[in-house]
Amino acid sequence: MRKLLLRAGGLLLLALIFQSTLLAQSHAPTLAIGTPAPDFKLPGTDGKTYTLKDFAKAPVLAVLFTCNHCPTAQAYEDRVIQLVKDYGDKGLQMVAISSNDPSAIRLDELGYTDLSDTQEEMRIRAKEKNYNFPYLYDGDTQAAANAYGPVATPHIFIFDKDRNLQYVGRIDDVEKPSGTPKNRDARNAIEAMLAGKPVPVPITKTFGCSLKWAEKEKGVSTERDKWAKEPVSVAMIDEAGIKKLIKNDSDKLRLINVWATWCGPCVAEFPDFMTMHHMYRGRDFEFVSISADSPDKKDKVLKFLQGKYASNPNYLINFEDKYKLIEAIDPNWQGALPYTILVEPGGKIVYAKQGPIDPYQMRKVIVENKYVGRFY
Repeated sequence: MRKLLLRAGGLLLLALIFQSTLLAQSHAPTLAIGTPAPDFKLPGTDGKTYTLKDFAKAPVLAVLFTCNHCPTAQAYEDRVIQLVKDYGDKGLQMVAISSNDPSAIRLDELGYTDLSDTQEEMRIRAKEKNYNFPYLYDGDTQAAANAYGPVATPHIFIFDKDRNLQYVGRIDDVEKPSGTPKNRDARNAIEAMLAGKPVPVPITKTFGCSLKWAEKEKGVSTERDKWAKEPVSVAMIDEAGIKKLIKNDSDKLRLINVWATWCGPCVAEFPDFMTMHHMYRGRDFEFVSISADSPDKKDKVLKFLQGKYASNPNYLINFEDKYKLIEAIDPNWQGALPYTILVEPGGKIVYAKQGPIDPYQMRKVIVENKYVGRFY
């Protein structure tokens, strides 16, 4: 019997390896230098649909595979915009493509962003950053990614006037926007091509986030299964305990939400806080909930939290006087629920909102805070 089990286990392992190999082989390799640009037909954030022919007049075409959520992609956004400012009038056409399948992105992969990679979120990013180039969505079919073969975001492909590939790889060799690159490879390639000269270094490696292929959707369901197994608890807290939370002697940015099971807006928005908890908990960030329910409602509060996979620190006040709660949380709070504050280490309240939050704006405040940030 033991031998049969070992044999079955070995066959299962071989099957998994074979399946992984097939998945890896199902995506095209990165285009070789000299290869003609593959055509595409993709929707843009501006409502238009684009094909390769729409850029036929440009002497140089740069196709950049990027996305919203990747910290490396975000680190290069302003430099890509600057490339277009510097060379757009001289013959460069930049086209950005996001090929990530939004449904294949786990929340713990969104720790450096306020936006994922849906079409709607792409429109938000393009508008906020004032992109001066088309931003196209390839996440449904991932046909463009399979044709070009990007390995990470960002990954840039630069084609000459005949649309043959002359450069592929990184934009430059320094990820952080504050750094000074030693090798501005994409810029050098563009300048050489506009001048009719050979590209000095036609191929470089590129660093960034892996593409989120459709088959990675299984990882999302696995992530949810793990949440269901995490312990959820609620502890009683007094005024002194609340004041200690606000003082925030930790090294983490602390998001505190005061809510109650009888508060409709509180219950409605609580899943948004769980999204943030699962997005940012791997960073220097902590979400804390404080229930304003009566102390005898602990079982009801716990049941609600368990249904939301609230494995974060949760508290229930151990006193009835709600005015004491108000003063302990924030003297500026007028008392309406829900109430949300963001507290930096040392106790500085940098955000306070009475009433429901705007989830996107809340994520934006978190990720742009110095204790979290968008970049590595």
